[in-house]
Amino acid sequence: MSLVFAGIASHAPGITGRAHMADAGIAQAFHDAYRDMGARLAASRPDVLIVVAAEHFANFFMNNMPAFAVGMADTYEGPIEDPTWLGIARTRVPGNAALSKRLICEMMQSVDVAYAEEWKFDHGIMVPLHFLTPKYDVPVVPMNINCQGPPLTPLHRAWAFGEAIRRAADAVPQRVALVGTGGISHWPATPDSGKVNEPWDREFLERWKANDRRAMLAYTDEETYRDAGQGGFEIRTFIAVAAAARGRGAVQHYRPIPIFSVGCTVASMDVAA
Repeated sequence: MSLVFAGIASHAPGITGRAHMADAGIAQAFHDAYRDMGARLAASRPDVLIVVAAEHFANFFMNNMPAFAVGMADTYEGPIEDPTWLGIARTRVPGNAALSKRLICEMMQSVDVAYAEEWKFDHGIMVPLHFLTPKYDVPVVPMNINCQGPPLTPLHRAWAFGEAIRRAADAVPQRVALVGTGGISHWPATPDSGKVNEPWDREFLERWKANDRRAMLAYTDEETYRDAGQGGFEIRTFIAVAAAARGRGAVQHYRPIPIFSVGCTVASMDVAA
């Protein structure tokens, strides 16, 4: 088959862990948009969901930090964080080791990827699944991009990673959905936590909606760090989705929610031939 769904969404732990501390109406609007994306995802009837997230030192550290990693297991467990703190109960999530291997073998034709038969899900994957597949009934293939430990994965390689995902999805018989998760601008675990650069976020989303490869790849890490914080490096996951989908995007929700410490985003992209 091919790619049947593509979207992006924020994954900050405060989205679930501090939901009770936010303005109820503002939080509800964001959560509703997230669940609406889950309904659209379900309507695409995926056999598998690829979640492209950022490594947060949950499974890899600076003694071995791959630019790209793909899970290759039949089951996963998460969250690795305290469930009470995150507001998500620990659970098992189905995977598909055989399909993961097929995807990896195809992706490796153009992009070097690490792979792992053991993988603990952190908030980067568990927060999206909490809203998108709350019954945890869709097999997941987790994928990580190094957005944390310099030297970071170059943006043009994140684009190539997305192209490899699309080629792999086109090569398997299953219906494949794809969601990239990340920021956008945020300064987690710093004195600036809660800060959001709304104009920067909206400009990036305009480039993403247009699937403007040149504009998305024009950011430098120095500029992103200055204007969007270290959390802004997670634009790599959104760029990968754009490369895979090849279409045009629409933003279903964007609003800075300081108590969640991020510009809260839900957006989808048409999957083009």
